[in-house]
Amino acid sequence: MTERPTPDLSILETRVYRGANVWSYDRAIHLVIDLGVLEKFPTNTVPGFTETLLQMLPGLREHSCSRGRRGGFVERLHEGTWLGHVAEHCALALQQVVGHDVRRGKTRMVKGRPGVYNVVYGYIDEQVGLAAGRLAVRLVNHLVEADPEFDWDTSLEEFIRRAQRTAFGPSTQAILDEAVSRDIPWIRLNQYSLVQLGQGVHAKRIRATMTSATSAIAVDIASDKDLTTTLLGAAGLPVPKQESVRTVEQCVRAAQRIGYPVVVKPLDGNHGRGVCLDLQDEAEVREAYEVARAESRRGVLIVESLITGKDYRCLIIDGKVAAIAERVPASVTGDGTSSVEQLVDDANADPRRGVGHEKVLTRIKVDAAAVELVREQGFEMSDVPPAGTMVKLALTGNMSTGGISIDRTFEAHPENVEIAEEAARMVGLDIAGIDFICPDITEPVRETGGAICEVNAAPGFRMHTHPTIGEPQFIAKPVVDMLFPPGAQSRIPIVAVTGTNGKTTTSRMISHIFKGMGRKVGMTSTDGVVIDERLLIRSDASGPRSARMVLQNPRVDFAVFEVARGGILREGLGYERNDVAVVLNVQPDHLGLRGIDTVEQLADVKAVLVEAVPRDGHAVLNADDPLVRDMRRRCSGQVVWISMEEPGSEVRDMIDAHCRRGGKALVLNSSERGEMIVVKHGPREMQLAWTHLLPATFNGRARMNVQNVLAAAAAAFAAGAPLHDIRQGLRTFSTNYYLSPGRLNEVEVNGVNVIVDYCHNAPGMRALGDFVDRVGDSMAGSHELARPSRIGVIATAGDRRDQDMRELGEIAAQHFDVVIVREDAQLRGRERGDVSALVTEGVRSAMAEGSRCKQVEVVLDEIEAVRHAMSRANRGDLVVICVDKHGEVMTELENWSPHAQAGSGVSADAPAADPDYVPSEA
Repeated sequence: MTERPTPDLSILETRVYRGANVWSYDRAIHLVIDLGVLEKFPTNTVPGFTETLLQMLPGLREHSCSRGRRGGFVERLHEGTWLGHVAEHCALALQQVVGHDVRRGKTRMVKGRPGVYNVVYGYIDEQVGLAAGRLAVRLVNHLVEADPEFDWDTSLEEFIRRAQRTAFGPSTQAILDEAVSRDIPWIRLNQYSLVQLGQGVHAKRIRATMTSATSAIAVDIASDKDLTTTLLGAAGLPVPKQESVRTVEQCVRAAQRIGYPVVVKPLDGNHGRGVCLDLQDEAEVREAYEVARAESRRGVLIVESLITGKDYRCLIIDGKVAAIAERVPASVTGDGTSSVEQLVDDANADPRRGVGHEKVLTRIKVDAAAVELVREQGFEMSDVPPAGTMVKLALTGNMSTGGISIDRTFEAHPENVEIAEEAARMVGLDIAGIDFICPDITEPVRETGGAICEVNAAPGFRMHTHPTIGEPQFIAKPVVDMLFPPGAQSRIPIVAVTGTNGKTTTSRMISHIFKGMGRKVGMTSTDGVVIDERLLIRSDASGPRSARMVLQNPRVDFAVFEVARGGILREGLGYERNDVAVVLNVQPDHLGLRGIDTVEQLADVKAVLVEAVPRDGHAVLNADDPLVRDMRRRCSGQVVWISMEEPGSEVRDMIDAHCRRGGKALVLNSSERGEMIVVKHGPREMQLAWTHLLPATFNGRARMNVQNVLAAAAAAFAAGAPLHDIRQGLRTFSTNYYLSPGRLNEVEVNGVNVIVDYCHNAPGMRALGDFVDRVGDSMAGSHELARPSRIGVIATAGDRRDQDMRELGEIAAQHFDVVIVREDAQLRGRERGDVSALVTEGVRSAMAEGSRCKQVEVVLDEIEAVRHAMSRANRGDLVVICVDKHGEVMTELENWSPHAQAGSGVSADAPAADPDYVPSEA
């Protein structure tokens, strides 16, 4: 085929996963790409495509792809592969161009949508990864048909510059690489170099080479060069004569007192900016004053005696010399044929040189000061210096001005090492750069002459990690050793809980257990972020951003995360791994959203937590749910089973076999006294508690909370809690509003029994209905007059499928005499009245088949629905309210008075009352 198609490859959707996700164990970028007509044109059908692509991105030749060997992707290109797959590899190759070693990626067609692909690839920097994906798509389109507005070289340069703007500097990156090698987690706190190492109470912060242990006073002292010299001189350390000045006249007089030659520099300067050396007379001092004054923020300059010799930087970390480098100012050496300007261009052509901290060396900058310095050496930029003649282009040896470094770490005289360490101690810096000027660092400074000319806070590491000459020094190691001594912890335990129903209650139970043990627990749930029992944020906080908020809090030493389906699909987990994963159940809810159409696909989403369990971690799995049971194959750690099945069942037989192999499980054993929770570990069986004695179970009637108790106890056991602490936590946890708002809260209002719960889907309504039946039957048995009536106020979210809403109504009709249908304040894409109509339709369908329900009414507003339910309830009746805003509902119930609420009732769109309905006569 020789015909070229019209390129119309486009990005339909972009997602950034910041932790483990359904596609990858690590963070990744997910592009949904539409190939359009290009779906019919694999790479081998587009003339010249492969050859041109490899010229533009030669790094693709190294990609192994599915072949598992170098060049495997090139083979795929020649054989013919789809362009979505090409975009994935281009995005990876572009990141590799800027030094991001990322190799993970996959491309899969979206089921049922020909030509639409999921393109997933890893990243190190989020913004760079996104830019790589966009540029990859543009490149593929350009290769299919040349775009006159697309300039590859310009686009690639812009991409590289973007990467440089967001990339960490060499010092920060060196520390992070060392931390990662030790399995210390890190979080970037801003777009610059502020980074958190570790989690919660173990967290430390760095900004470049300044740490959370760096003294602010020490930094102030180091930035005041006059004070630094005074302190060092008072300690008997060799320092130059020095005076601070504010005017040019003071500068001249100070130079005369000190004696020429002198140095003039800003008091608060850095990177050698504004430093003027070897000033021989008053005229040079006056000129230097203006140069230094322009670089000073405070307007204060330092005049000091010139110390001649070589420039050495001694790096001190935690009181010890970690590295020493000789700094050679930017210069070129004549070859007898090239001009100074040409020699500079040749030097800057060195691939090791780049802009700023982009590479090992910085390009030599030719500015007015450099031209003047060359002139002082007897040359113009166009002159050809004799072969072997060195021409300086800067007076200071800073790497940032184009200088080079020579490693001298193991050559320094012990006395000089001792002087440098003492200087850092005098200033008080945990990480310090001591600048020595002396003839030879291998000889004692006190004998050969020389001095400490400066002490630097937050010194750069590049000259030590990437010396121009000599062996690199691994100086990030002592930094990380200082922050996290050998054996120190950097992670806090993380327990993550997911499932269709019961997540919040289980999370609260686990938090309550560990709070009772004295831990500072950080918890996220659909109600908000709670730190040590203090509610910090009131919102749906079951996503990855809330998890990161907890991990950044310096008080937290134990984390419990409720993890919802939406957060996993939207951003991943937001952290690397969880020590304990709890999966309660997987039932049909939220189907039809974000490509999740079946309960099996939903199980794959929930299983991300199980896949994030490390080898020394645990997954607590509900053996009674087949979909959850199948997740055991995805767990790298140990499985802890929970089950409510009776002994002798197939599930219990499986659990018994698991325990005979040394496994763990929590099960129920029934007897005449009730149900006992039993902890099984290998051949041992340990009794934990009677279910009917645990307040949250309502004497064992709330079967969903019995399951939640099993899961919470199993999670606590897996996390190392002693059994007596687990038992005490469960005995003191109840479903009152203060411990578990919106979850089976029981109140009595004027003799009416009221249950407030968050139930919002069909599986949850089935569990709640079972509880209502058990409670209702016990109430009926103790009632002397008439059967108490059951009134249910129900609703569901607007993002459910129509059939799910009808099913909710059908189930509710089986358990309530009267059903009042309301709607949430947030309709989630529906029109007002649509959701209630579908739920009501389900109720009426069940009524037609002879369900318990005899009347259904619609009151759209939540508070009005509560008032209506209460106004028609008699003493002894049971009212169950499925809430959206539980706080407002509880306030309404506390203030409830039938007389005060006169006038509230059914909305105008409520259906007519059923003539066969007979209210209770309590």
